[in-house]
Amino acid sequence: MGTILDIQDLTVHFPISIGTVRAVEGVNLKLEEGEVMGLVGESGCGKSTLGFSILRLLRPPGEIVGGKILYHGEDIVQMTTEEILALRGGRIAMIFQDPLTSLNPLFRIDAQFTETLLTHEKGLDRKSAFGRAEGMLESLGISPERLLEYPHQMSGGMRQRIMIGMGLILNPDLLIADEPTTSLDVIVEAQFLDLLNDLRKQFSLTILLITHNLGNVAQLADRITVMYGGTIAETGPAGDIFEDPLHPYTQGLLASIPNIKLDQPKLITMPGSPPDLVNPPPGCVFHPRCPHVMEICQSDKPDVLQKGGRLVACWLQR
Repeated sequence: MGTILDIQDLTVHFPISIGTVRAVEGVNLKLEEGEVMGLVGESGCGKSTLGFSILRLLRPPGEIVGGKILYHGEDIVQMTTEEILALRGGRIAMIFQDPLTSLNPLFRIDAQFTETLLTHEKGLDRKSAFGRAEGMLESLGISPERLLEYPHQMSGGMRQRIMIGMGLILNPDLLIADEPTTSLDVIVEAQFLDLLNDLRKQFSLTILLITHNLGNVAQLADRITVMYGGTIAETGPAGDIFEDPLHPYTQGLLASIPNIKLDQPKLITMPGSPPDLVNPPPGCVFHPRCPHVMEICQSDKPDVLQKGGRLVACWLQR
């Protein structure tokens, strides 16, 4: 077991007319082979931008302005266009948020599978590619006859399974899942998570699960990284973070989960709003909303502290 992905001091900016959006600011993250890392946080915290950066899928004006993304020691940031195209799908695959807009509505499912295979495996013929696609669908619990259908003929859950199949067809060793259950109802979502867990074991996958749903993370993740305002607030084993969150933001996220026993008088919420990433607050980016704010929090950005096998960026833990 080794490190498959090592993100070092990654910084991603979006220059716009009113200034520069600091979407990801000095992020460090390691992903070990065979583990599931849950990347969580509110909308706009930078987690999807981080995922897109790994495969260099940022849309203009977004750009990586600093840092490294080391995949098995190779820096993705420095790769040529040809190298990054070979990496996408072949070695690192991504499941996007909305499968209906990610699948091409003009082509049948078989054409989209075979295109993926023929692009990356030059010696493969179309008949063999079709056979591979049939086998993948069977492993996902879908009848191979559905290959001859178009995306709009399928349910949301089945489209998401198709996206997983297209991601796994080339046997990648890293799968990035960006909010994969957003468009699914709770029953299909539960089935999808069970399937993802089974596929993880079957294909020995390493997964970066990007989500705002802490229930999904609790079910799948070995470790959790919490993002806030483009920075890492806390990283650690999933059990430790759920039992004893160190960062006030993590504490607020967990406290805001509704109590299934329905014995709390009202829902707990965090005051304030996520920060303006064009003009982020000085010091700790969370300090305007923090119930434990101190004077130093308002002026100095906290360094990441290692504490009992966990990483946390908070002055309270000094």
